[in-house]
Amino acid sequence: MRFMMLMYPGPHAETETSPIGEGFEDLADAMFAFNARMVEAGILLGGDGLKPTRKGARVKYGGQGSVTVIDGPFTETKEVLGGYWMINVASLADAIAWAKQAPCPAGEFIEIRECWEPEDFGPELAAKERELQSKMKTSS
Repeated sequence: MRFMMLMYPGPHAETETSPIGEGFEDLADAMFAFNARMVEAGILLGGDGLKPTRKGARVKYGGQGSVTVIDGPFTETKEVLGGYWMINVASLADAIAWAKQAPCPAGEFIEIRECWEPEDFGPELAAKERELQSKMKTSS
C-alpha cells in the first residue's frame, strides 16, 4: 500500500531563506539518516522538502469554468505543508511506525494518508491508469 507522509514543520515552513542556522546541520543529518533507512528498507518511493508558500500559488476553481490564481504567501493557513515522503508499506500501522522514527522537533507533526490505487476505481479505469503510468515511467 502506498502512503504519503506529509510533514507540517510549524513556522519553519515559512522561513524566508533555507533553514540553515543553529542546530540545522544536526537535524539535516538525522533526516538524511532517516531517509537512508527507508531506502535501505525498500519502502521510500520519493519525497522532498517544500519551499515557503510565498514561492507558490493556488489555483482555485469556480463555477462555469472560472479559475482564480492566488499568489503566495498564504497567510490564512495555520498549518503549512513543509515536505513529504511517499512510501510503500503493508499497512497504516507500518506507515505510523516509520513516521514515529522521523527526526521531527517538538511541535511538528506528520499526517499520513493512504493513496488511491488504480484498482480502487474498477478494472476499466485501472487499465487506463496503468497504461498512463507506464508511459510516464518510460518518458523520463
